[in-house]
Amino acid sequence: MSRGPGRLIQNVTQFADAQFKQFSTHHGQKVIDILDFPIKVVLSPFTLAFDIAGSAPRGFGIPELISKISYLSVFAVATLGTYDIALDLGKKVICQRDCKTCNGWQALRCTMCKGTGNVHYQIKDYNLRSGEKPTADCVADAIVDNRAELVHFPSSLNLTAPLPTKDCPTCDGTGVMSCTECKNKLQVRISADDIMEPPWKAYNVLRKMDYPYEHIVHSMKDPSIANFWLITLPQIVGGFDYDEDVKKKIWLQYEESMRYDQLRDLVAKRNPGWEYMQDALFSIDPVRAQEDPVIVKNVPFYKAKKALEAEVTKLNPPPRPQNWGELNLPLNTSSWSEEDLKNPAKLYEKTVLLNAQREISDKILDAQWEAKWRQEKVEEMLEEKVRPFIQDSSMSVLPQPILLKSQKNNQKGNRQRKWWFF
Repeated sequence: MSRGPGRLIQNVTQFADAQFKQFSTHHGQKVIDILDFPIKVVLSPFTLAFDIAGSAPRGFGIPELISKISYLSVFAVATLGTYDIALDLGKKVICQRDCKTCNGWQALRCTMCKGTGNVHYQIKDYNLRSGEKPTADCVADAIVDNRAELVHFPSSLNLTAPLPTKDCPTCDGTGVMSCTECKNKLQVRISADDIMEPPWKAYNVLRKMDYPYEHIVHSMKDPSIANFWLITLPQIVGGFDYDEDVKKKIWLQYEESMRYDQLRDLVAKRNPGWEYMQDALFSIDPVRAQEDPVIVKNVPFYKAKKALEAEVTKLNPPPRPQNWGELNLPLNTSSWSEEDLKNPAKLYEKTVLLNAQREISDKILDAQWEAKWRQEKVEEMLEEKVRPFIQDSSMSVLPQPILLKSQKNNQKGNRQRKWWFF
């Protein structure tokens, strides 16, 4: 039994030696050449310079100095040139990873906050200390101490209730998140495609370019002009021959894309019922409607403010105070010299122009004073209307939209009643 393992080791050793000799006989020189190639590339500037310079004829005295200078110059040029070619090829072979998602930036705009860095949130559950009420300060301390569970809402949602905001947890408040395709991957690729610049790369860049056709987009609101851009122009320039079915499909797509713009124009006029029309805009294109400046986020506040503005416009503003406002007037008394004033026509011209300038400047200042007074009056009345509804946030309990009803507390209460009953 003691000889079994020894014979097994001896047989394995003999088999390994035979396989190694067979591999060395058939492939040994190829492996040596492959491993020796990088060393030859690195030492090629020195060997090449020695070969070139060694073949140069040498002499004594000045010819020997010239031969040494030529030797050094050939050595320097060969070394620098070889290394430059090697580095250039290395940069093209070992290049940056080509990501189709982020185009090499390794970052994207955050999908949670849409680049703003802030998101709305609700408080789903919280753990307060003994004796504390769910006030704003106590709940804020619970959030800071990680004793509260939050529910974050993306910016694409249209929230009717006002909610607090905090830094986006996806991008840490920067508005930029890392690319999902490039994350935890080596940003280097080895490829020989960049050694020669293929012509189709420039063609792909040209094909992806988006030219500024704002005037065309604006003119597309007219159906006759849209018919020219969508159907007539491709038939004339591109030689396309559209069937009637294709023309109907193109025109249906045009009408579908113009529904939002047509409805938006009606909302901008603020005719009765515009608040229901802007709800329809969210159903057509919620992403565009979220960032549209025409859409009013808080409709009741907007209507109340417009009612106050209409009420203020009926009021008569007080007279403008003396020396209120400044205007850079083009004319003054120094615009005419003393010699000009000796002429009665020039003196009459000065009087007429200065009086007209004073009347125009007074009207401009009166309009500015009236606009400023009405704006301040609206803000003052708005503050008077809102002040009775303002509460101290440090002492009052947070409202229902911000603070959700905790199910854990209800379960604890039920358990206590069961134990007491038992």
